[in-house]
Amino acid sequence: MCEHHHHHNEKTDKQKLIRILISTVILIPAFLCQTYSGLRIILFFVSYLIAGWDVIITALKNILKGEIFDENFLMTLATIGALAIGEYPEAVMVMLLYQIGEFFQNKAVEKSRKSIIELMDIRPDYANVEENGKLVHKSPEDIEIGTIITVKTGEKIPLDGEVVEGCAAVDTSALTGESVPRNLNVGDKALSGCININGLLKIRTEKAFRESTVSKILELVEHASSKKAKAEKFITKFARYYTPAVVAGAALLAILPPLLIEGAQFMVWFQRALTFLVISCPCALVISIPLGFFSGIGRASGDGILIKGSNYIEALANTKTIAFDKTGTLTKGTFKVVEIHPYEISEDELLKYTASVESCSNHPIALSIKEAYGKEIDSNSIKDVKEIAGQGLKAIVNGDEILAGNKKLMKSNNIKIPQIDIFGTVIYVAKDKKFIGYMIISDEIKDDAVQAIAQLNKMGIKSVMLTGDNKNTAEKIAGKLGMSDFFAELFPERKVEKLEELIKNKPLKTSVMFAGDGINDAPVLTRADIGVAMGGLGSDAAIEAADVVIMDDKPSKISEAILIARKTMSIVKQNIVFALGVKALFLVLGALGFVTMWGAVFADTGVALLAVLNSLRALKV
Repeated sequence: MCEHHHHHNEKTDKQKLIRILISTVILIPAFLCQTYSGLRIILFFVSYLIAGWDVIITALKNILKGEIFDENFLMTLATIGALAIGEYPEAVMVMLLYQIGEFFQNKAVEKSRKSIIELMDIRPDYANVEENGKLVHKSPEDIEIGTIITVKTGEKIPLDGEVVEGCAAVDTSALTGESVPRNLNVGDKALSGCININGLLKIRTEKAFRESTVSKILELVEHASSKKAKAEKFITKFARYYTPAVVAGAALLAILPPLLIEGAQFMVWFQRALTFLVISCPCALVISIPLGFFSGIGRASGDGILIKGSNYIEALANTKTIAFDKTGTLTKGTFKVVEIHPYEISEDELLKYTASVESCSNHPIALSIKEAYGKEIDSNSIKDVKEIAGQGLKAIVNGDEILAGNKKLMKSNNIKIPQIDIFGTVIYVAKDKKFIGYMIISDEIKDDAVQAIAQLNKMGIKSVMLTGDNKNTAEKIAGKLGMSDFFAELFPERKVEKLEELIKNKPLKTSVMFAGDGINDAPVLTRADIGVAMGGLGSDAAIEAADVVIMDDKPSKISEAILIARKTMSIVKQNIVFALGVKALFLVLGALGFVTMWGAVFADTGVALLAVLNSLRALKV
């Protein structure tokens, strides 16, 4: 459906551009043809219909619906007035300028947003159920509560339940956004949507598929967009008040002077009224407003900031609160050995022992240790490698028993370790039951994250962190970044709830932004007033759900996007005030007969040109 809509928009834009070109081509000989007046009128009329038939039809349809006073009605009435008094060039030019402005607006708005649900890769395709000694694929929707399902390495957990047999590390990033794998043992709760990294799990299902975590996330994504109202186009809101005012003014101008002023001729005032209507057509606004937004969007895209539509510029400019996801947004989402602390041995020896024990594991932490060691490991020197579920690894390296893991591993082997209060994952190492050191594995903060939060603080924007990570880690990260607040241990539905609290408590006429990168962030991105996704490493679902995409994953680009939006809105408001001011002056002069139709159109064209030049300033911020 969305792909069809994307192709439909592309086709409509091409048709509009072709119509603008054809209308212009026909308009040129109409201007040049002075000899044959009948042919000249036909050429103007054909050019007018090609440029404006859709505006006229839309105006008629809206009138039938009771929606009379909009920009389509204004364009139709003004141009029919011009045709009625024989001002054919003005009628065509009004429609052409309007169509050019609409074309720019359409190009600025997003053209393709594929269905988020199609991109949600967390939906499980099947569940393994044992029948007659064999594993059979069944649809998750058909699995009853209490069924024992088997999840092999690399498979998604299809339903929520309890582990009854086996142990494994599972990737929970689809749910929490956190890249640290979680160990599942017998008795632990297993959530649907997680991926089994290693081992074999047997799970007793506790919820039907429609009640499972994965199903709830899919539902959140599908329905969250209905809670977000789309901003109306300025010209439509403006026309609701402006159009009836100028139509009433034109009617009074045609009727009252002949009735109240002695000797006033009806045809003279009727022509002034029609001139008044043509002057009232806000061409400068129609072309400069979309172009202003378009220029701002173009400026942002040049810096790798993709704003998906002009309607998001105002929301960006009004941002006063930003809620950040942590992993992949403020941090790099990759593990690295950041500190090595040997005890009574060298740093290289500690790293070698630990890398040797971890050499048989593909766990992200093990890979980071092997990368830190950076040398070839002699596999012949390693024997009897054993994984101790939920604790770590044990192996014989060059005849010595090496233990590498967490506090539980050290405690179960009666090994005394120092009290360590740090941020990150700690790997403790022991040789022959004697503690020999530890190393800290941490998800690194992005290079410009501290700068990004500092910029936002300087701009008076409040920053809040929403993360699925534990409270201790979240507190340390928030402190390092200088963030004003944080909420930890949040699953996707809780992130949406927290965001809705921020939206509920926001100051009037301000926006709440959410910045994230994971599949699990899609519901929150959709719900926010303005959603920003990290596009370099972010998931497809997050990028599609977002209103703004940062292509190089730099959080500092968020403040830049806001500055561009603020400058763009400033330029748009300048154009509105300037265009309406000049328009008001010429409406008065036209009503009094001091300005002819041509003079009015020329002045309006000059205003439009100045407004366009001002709009192009948005290209430089």
